[in-house]
Amino acid sequence: MEQFFATVLEIFYIIIGLQFAYTAVKVIQSNQEKRIGTATFWLDLAILFAFGKWLPAIVAGMLVFLLALITLFKQFATGHFEQDEAKAEAGANRFGNKIFIPVIVMALTALVLAQFVPLSGASAIGIGAIVALIVAIILFRAPIQEVLFESNRNVQQVGATAILPQLLAALGVIFVNAGVGDIVTSIFGNLVPEGSHFIGATMYVIAMVVFTMIMGNAFAAFTVITAGIGIPFVIMQGANPAIAGALAMTAGYCGTLLTPMAGNFNALPVALLEMKDEYGVIRQQAPIALVLIIVHIVLMYIWAF
Repeated sequence: MEQFFATVLEIFYIIIGLQFAYTAVKVIQSNQEKRIGTATFWLDLAILFAFGKWLPAIVAGMLVFLLALITLFKQFATGHFEQDEAKAEAGANRFGNKIFIPVIVMALTALVLAQFVPLSGASAIGIGAIVALIVAIILFRAPIQEVLFESNRNVQQVGATAILPQLLAALGVIFVNAGVGDIVTSIFGNLVPEGSHFIGATMYVIAMVVFTMIMGNAFAAFTVITAGIGIPFVIMQGANPAIAGALAMTAGYCGTLLTPMAGNFNALPVALLEMKDEYGVIRQQAPIALVLIIVHIVLMYIWAF
């Protein structure tokens, strides 16, 4: 069964690769600027996703390096699609809140599978996405061609931000293996008075927020900051590790609200909604995030100790 579930996950990676390959073909067929570099980027990514498991490490590394070169020399461009406003408004009036049904189906399917089937989270989400897609096609009577068009449109509008989660996850591993946690410990060891619960809690929360803003991912920040600050200055000072760890993680999410590095949350909506202000989402979230940071410090100090 373990091998079967691993195969299921690999199938989803191949499907993602096929989507990127389709986008590469559509870019080449278009007249958009920098289409050669952009198509090469998507084809490169397609190969990495579809065949990454079987590629030699040196080949995979060179392909990743090529992605960096394309963006470094500004040979990549996001796609722009004309929106049929009349069609969009007609669809909104016709379906109303039914547009949320596929999203809810995907979430519930993934949740049920993750709870009762020994699947990885990624596999559960992949199956949930397939089920939601089938529901959407039936509910909205969408032709397959429209599914391909909208998938390609979303990929092109999101652009290189689409691979930010993978890059940040890799960055987190590099930071941990490089001993960044030890460096953080040595830096803050001179700043946090021994036995000060309030300052320890404050530094733990703020460090999680700042590091999450840098890395764009609270999961990647959690390991480094907990090792460097949470354990020596909070948990070893008598705090409940379960409560302190949970609050540290949600404090990291406050940082997610404040950074463009959190591509899925802050850059993706800007691209899909074609907002003129690229930081518009962050501006709206900032006041809430700042209030929540203070709340987390208070809860960490009162509840964890």
